[in-house]
Amino acid sequence: MAQVLEFKLPDLGEGLTEAEIVRWLVEVGDVVAIDQPVVEVETAKAMVEVPCPYGGVVTARFGEEGTELPVGAPLLTVAVGAPEGSSGSGEDSGSDPESTGGSGNVLVGYGTGAPAARRRRIRPDRLDRAVTEAPVSGAPVVEAPVVEAPRVEAPVVKVLVAEASVSEGPVPVVSPLVRRLARQHDIDLRRLAGSGPDGLILRADVDRAIRTAEETATATARAAQAPVQAQVPAAAPNGVATAVDAERIPLRGVRGAVADKLSRSRTEIPDATCWVDADATELMAVRAAMNAATGPSAGPKVSVLALLARICTAALARFPELNSTVDTEAREIVRLSGVHLGFAAQTERGLVVPVVRDAHTRNAESIGAEIARLTELARTGKLSPAQLTGGTFTLNNYGVFGVDGSTPIINHPEAAMLGVGRIMPKPWVHQGELAVRQVVQLSLTFDHRVCDGGTAGGFLRYVADCVEQPAVLLRTV
Repeated sequence: MAQVLEFKLPDLGEGLTEAEIVRWLVEVGDVVAIDQPVVEVETAKAMVEVPCPYGGVVTARFGEEGTELPVGAPLLTVAVGAPEGSSGSGEDSGSDPESTGGSGNVLVGYGTGAPAARRRRIRPDRLDRAVTEAPVSGAPVVEAPVVEAPRVEAPVVKVLVAEASVSEGPVPVVSPLVRRLARQHDIDLRRLAGSGPDGLILRADVDRAIRTAEETATATARAAQAPVQAQVPAAAPNGVATAVDAERIPLRGVRGAVADKLSRSRTEIPDATCWVDADATELMAVRAAMNAATGPSAGPKVSVLALLARICTAALARFPELNSTVDTEAREIVRLSGVHLGFAAQTERGLVVPVVRDAHTRNAESIGAEIARLTELARTGKLSPAQLTGGTFTLNNYGVFGVDGSTPIINHPEAAMLGVGRIMPKPWVHQGELAVRQVVQLSLTFDHRVCDGGTAGGFLRYVADCVEQPAVLLRTV
């Protein structure tokens, strides 16, 4: 005897209201254990594997890969209880979460994890015996054989409705992002037919309305300019594609989140940039000596980025103005006590900024080890939203792309970002003589509301001094 429980997309934290299904990890008929990951979703901040709080047989899935679902939308249903005639014990994986204390996975608010059970399949002809008529409070009753529910296809909906059919009731929207996007493009949400559950308006519906409005405006403009365009060749001689041939790529997921944050930074923060060239020869020599050490006291290899991160924490201790944020509503500068150092990492999914927590309490080796760990998680798409938020200062090493300089965009709501170019041999005056030295360009972009150029210049000069003479750090240890 079994009961069917519905598992909905949980609140993933950090204010996220929707997620896109990237990959299903189970099929209909699979036996799942409590807290076993069942689907991989992509939010605006990270790729997350979502565990199911129930153990039993998957009877239905909702949503194809690539579908965007709001928090609270159904993900799948699970028949909870030991099915008759199935192979294997299945007692742990099929137990009722209420009788066993339930799931404990804290990712979705269900507690701690449990070991994943061996993946088994229940034949469709046995699902009718697995799910019987068993009224349970708070759970749906299934009286017929359970088969795979039709997969949710992205419906083709009519975006704009007639004037007379505009609803006067509440607008079915739960995502603040969807409402903001509609406001930015003057889209009347009451005129949209939602493609989500119970007519819920999703971001895809607003995007579709925006495209429709743009296409209508473009068609109108072409009609007005038709006599002029008739005299112009259809394609330019150099073969440049016209707007009609252009590819449209939705700004969503990590790319959309980055676009929103960078746009907000440029809109809200009055930033300024200063830069300086520094002789990094001594810094490279110190790194080589540290990594060449052998014996019991020798630690892990230290990267240049780890050394620069350690220099940044020392500089922020001397110039705390740059480790702050601005509360625009209260018109106050909030100076932060701890340094949570973000570093830019380029991945296949786009640019992400993992955060090294309490970097001010770590030495170069500890910072380097944490950077390596977070970088590996970023490459595999397994960073959690918590590991991508809460930074107070960002270090951006764009020298890995083979460029010397840049003007970084501040990672909102932080107050500054240090950019580091490539370290390469250049002619340099050293001890009064021309020599070939390892030179790097450092650039600091800062929020002019939190400090003036003198403070920013002092910070950057201190960083450059530590790069040129690493022994300067000993004064702050």
